[in-house]
Amino acid sequence: MDFLTVGDTVIDAFIRLHEARVHCNIKDEDCEICMRWGDKIPFEFTEVIPAVGNAANAAVAAARLGLPSGLRAYVGDDEYGTQVLKSLQKDGVDTSLVERQAGKKTNYHYVLWYEDQRTILIKHESYDYTLPHLGTPPKWAYLSSLSENSLSYHEAWANYLEANPGIKLAFQPGTFQLSMGAQKLGALYKRSTIFFCNKEEAERILQKPAGADMKELLTSVRALGPKIVVITDDKRGCYSIDEAGAMLHCPRYPDPRAPYEITGAGDALASTTTAALMLGKPLSDALQWGSVNASSVLQSVGAQKGLLAREELEKNLAHPPAPWEVTVLN
Repeated sequence: MDFLTVGDTVIDAFIRLHEARVHCNIKDEDCEICMRWGDKIPFEFTEVIPAVGNAANAAVAAARLGLPSGLRAYVGDDEYGTQVLKSLQKDGVDTSLVERQAGKKTNYHYVLWYEDQRTILIKHESYDYTLPHLGTPPKWAYLSSLSENSLSYHEAWANYLEANPGIKLAFQPGTFQLSMGAQKLGALYKRSTIFFCNKEEAERILQKPAGADMKELLTSVRALGPKIVVITDDKRGCYSIDEAGAMLHCPRYPDPRAPYEITGAGDALASTTTAALMLGKPLSDALQWGSVNASSVLQSVGAQKGLLAREELEKNLAHPPAPWEVTVLN
């Protein structure tokens, strides 16, 4: 496989809330969702989506773009694990490195979905992580969300990547990887060909207050070792810096439709940008590829339903609804 993704896979149970309130600060940021305490709260519907999670989403995105992709992940010996495998195989993802562990449960998350935003209740099972036998190394490895007991697993991957310098690494840290900090995962930061996070995550990684300057964030994260850094910033699109220090801004794809549900948009941008780089596209074009796929994901429930095949992505790329271009940051 050319594109090997590494990270936990989960089943997402979406619960579309009917009655809730949102409280935000004066800039409509740092918001909190509120529901009545101790009451029975109506909801509109539920939708259960298997085989998601950052790494699984990336594998599916690459497969739909025509790249041979596979996933290294763990599932339990339960019915949910079977659902995960069937869903991935349906999308053409190589599941030979997905391991079923006896006595373990498959990750199952709950997504509280209200208006166009969501709050995810997460619980990563503690799997017995081991480095698989890979045979021929992949061209790219894509590392993302793992559970909090996975530090030694990260170290094993860092050693494998050190021993195989031809592999390019995309690193999109998840919740527990961010908690581990850049020092403990320093070898992976330094080994990254491209690194993805959002603005709030960058501030957390660098221990900077909210509202930090984007150029400073880009420069400071790149100083941790990645050759290329991409930071997303919600409606403002994404920003990047390459190994020469050149900075770009790619606005959101100008889809006039309001987002329907936002889960997986960041994963779509990161994985599709990486896939475009694999296909030989320059960074500016790759960011636009990512933005197109992220925009499509915003129009469906869950992280994978809106992921595009290459032909459709290139069609949207060639015919945006409004003028749209990547600019150089001064």
